This record gives sequence, C-alpha cells and structure tokens, in this order.
Amino acid sequence: MNKGDLINSVADAAGITKAQAGDAVAAVFDGIEKTLKSGDKAAFIGFGTFSVSHRPARDGRNPSTGATIKIAAKNVVKFKAGKALTESVN
Repeated sequence: MNKGDLINSVADAAGITKAQAGDAVAAVFDGIEKTLKSGDKAAFIGFGTFSVSHRPARDGRNPSTGATIKIAAKNVVKFKAGKALTESVN
C-alpha cells in the first residue's frame, strides 16, 4: 500500500472525497512528524509507537577496500508495532 492507496481507502471508509481524505492523511503524517521533531513519541494504542533514537558517530569499514571510514551521528525513526496489530497480522 502506498499513500495514494491509503487515501483511497480512507475516502471509501469515511464516505468523503479523495481530496478531503488526502488532506486528512497529510494532517496525520504532519502531526506525527512534528511530534517526532520535538523529541516526543507518537503512540497509538493497538497500532504502535513511533519514536526517535540517536545513533552516535562510529567508525565503519569499507568492505571493498578495507579502509576505515567515519560514520556520522544521526537521529533515526523507530516503529514498534502494538500488540493488537501484531496479533491481527499473525
């Protein structure tokens, strides 16, 4: 499923136009993004939790040359599926 499929699904389920569904989906994504940028978690009971984790800088190795390289520190987004979602997939 991609964003277009999600918009179509929301429009059908809610009985609204695709434009309205697109605005709703965009608002949800924007809300999650703003929450993560502020350093908080976005938790949805039964679905899962989005969070930000910091990866410190580290040394890596180029597999073709064997040379040591520096890998910069960065923040990464993590998702942990909720119990209800996990059980529904199994």
